[in-house]
Amino acid sequence: MIQAISKQITSLNQVHEKFGSWRTDSDHFFTEPWENLPQLSNAEKERLDQIKRRYEYQRADLPLLEETVKMLVVSPLLDLAGFYEPPFRFQTETPVSFELDDEEEKLQGRIDALVLQQRFWILVVEAKHTKVEIEVGIPQLLAYMMGNPFPSQAAFGMVTNGVSFAFAKAFQQEYDVSRVYSLLPRQNELYEVLQILRSLGSAITQN
Repeated sequence: MIQAISKQITSLNQVHEKFGSWRTDSDHFFTEPWENLPQLSNAEKERLDQIKRRYEYQRADLPLLEETVKMLVVSPLLDLAGFYEPPFRFQTETPVSFELDDEEEKLQGRIDALVLQQRFWILVVEAKHTKVEIEVGIPQLLAYMMGNPFPSQAAFGMVTNGVSFAFAKAFQQEYDVSRVYSLLPRQNELYEVLQILRSLGSAITQN
């Protein structure tokens, strides 16, 4: 039976049950994003400040649609992180499907962005959820990552609704999720988001 990921995976308990996965309690499992964080130039900080200002201006009166969030925030971040340059391969609206072991069930869906040979996944939460905490997208992101076609290598991911960002790592049945970074504080946390993206990109290419 073919099931849509977005409809069948809506909670962490479903991720645990369908994939036999669990969230690790090890402090050493998900360390890549914070190892050797790259320094940002003043020009890069100014660009990130501009992204934040534009987002705040555009969302002042109306909720932003998913495509607007991608153009205003996500795409500029990926550009600054270098994900549009070799050796990265970037695809959008990529169909994904995989079968679950020992079950006559197949999950399928479309991931918003697929970077570097299916080892870095990006999920933008649907427009109707832009005012909801991004936790609604984490189970779906983990489901895609658990279906990693290269199970001998760890997969990484980011989920965002345009104002909040969280990162995840999955390896075999084990996973962990970072704290949430946000555009709401006065201090621009996009600085840290960009540093983490670059650090993850470096970790992936080195492996």
